[in-house]
Amino acid sequence: MEIKSNQPLADRMRPQILRDFVGQEHLVGESAILRQSIESGQIPSFILWGPPGVGKTTLARIIANTLKRSFYNLSAVNSGVKDVRETIEKAKKQQFFNVPNPILFIDEIHRFSKSQQDSLLGAVEEGIITLIGATTENPSFEVISPLLSRCQVYVLKSLNKEELLKLLDNALKQDSYLKKLKIKVSENEAILRFSGGDGRKLLNILELVVASQNKTGIKEITITDKIVTDRLQENIALYDKNGELHYDIISAFIKSIRGSDPNAAVYWLARMVEGGEDPKFIARRLVVLAAEDIGLANPNALLLANTCFDAINKIGWPESRIILSETTIYLANSPKSNSAYKAISDAQGLVKKTGDLPVPLHLRNAPTSLMKELGYGKDYKYAHEFDNHFIDDQYLPDQINGTILYSPQNNPQEEKYLERLINIWKKRYKY
Repeated sequence: MEIKSNQPLADRMRPQILRDFVGQEHLVGESAILRQSIESGQIPSFILWGPPGVGKTTLARIIANTLKRSFYNLSAVNSGVKDVRETIEKAKKQQFFNVPNPILFIDEIHRFSKSQQDSLLGAVEEGIITLIGATTENPSFEVISPLLSRCQVYVLKSLNKEELLKLLDNALKQDSYLKKLKIKVSENEAILRFSGGDGRKLLNILELVVASQNKTGIKEITITDKIVTDRLQENIALYDKNGELHYDIISAFIKSIRGSDPNAAVYWLARMVEGGEDPKFIARRLVVLAAEDIGLANPNALLLANTCFDAINKIGWPESRIILSETTIYLANSPKSNSAYKAISDAQGLVKKTGDLPVPLHLRNAPTSLMKELGYGKDYKYAHEFDNHFIDDQYLPDQINGTILYSPQNNPQEEKYLERLINIWKKRYKY
């Protein structure tokens, strides 16, 4: 393989066929849903949603190569409606030659405006192009409903340790430049930790460390945790919303609010503001945090976070920074509870463990006479007809009846909930 001038290692190592693709077994492994579509030659328009460096662009290119489709690549950062329409016109001209419709890949599709997304609708619906979008953001927030309804959404995961080590080994053995060097990885904890499940970041770190060691004229390069840490500390950027620290900064921001430190929280907020971060990205994280980390200890937190999200869409920049600051400080100062988060997580775990347990007959709907004859809805007790609008009845399947999934935590609001639960469910809840 010929190395182009300044071609990054991550680009040199980009796989061309599905067999060489690392990760996302749930999508492209044997018998997985996306692999089946590719092998059938019939792929729908779809959106790849996942963190950076997990193979979204690579997978789109592999699909185009495998299916021998023309491949058009647009970035939502620097493309407009004009670029979209020109690409669609090129695709239309191919229809006369009886060739498969081309693939239009749009990176960071969440950054497209409504009008830009609208310009895609007709071409997707008519099959002029097969759209593959890539996003690090939840598409339900940023992709318009008409376009989202015409696309499948596939969720990609961060690479695990084994997958990252496979990428590392592949680079050392297959890259035409690296395999000429005598490189030994004696420790890998630091390079794995700093990569954070991002394959591109892993290869960037490897390239940086090798380059720094190679300059010294050392014939044999040994990679240790200390060398990796030292080189990264020398080269790390202050902040780049599209770079290495993007997720580290938002992580520090969220953890500072969760830790009830308003000073640290507003500092990390300022880092993002000064770095040009999308305010909607910050506001969405505040909405999630309000439900996950404050929850029932202060239900008003979710209301304020949601209001913050609405307000910054109305106000715009730079005044929105004040709204974000107010919400950040309020959430940091709020009492914390993750009881709602734990309850749904535990409930999901129980569902996976016990399967589709039957709904008790008395809780079933009975819209037909046959269902009534079968006992659907029989003996159901209407809570409002009893004292305090409560009756001790069974609401879970027989096999898990009595299971406690919600446990109130130690804060004034949930202490009130606990008191009521103890009063009405005497056999289940205790002080």
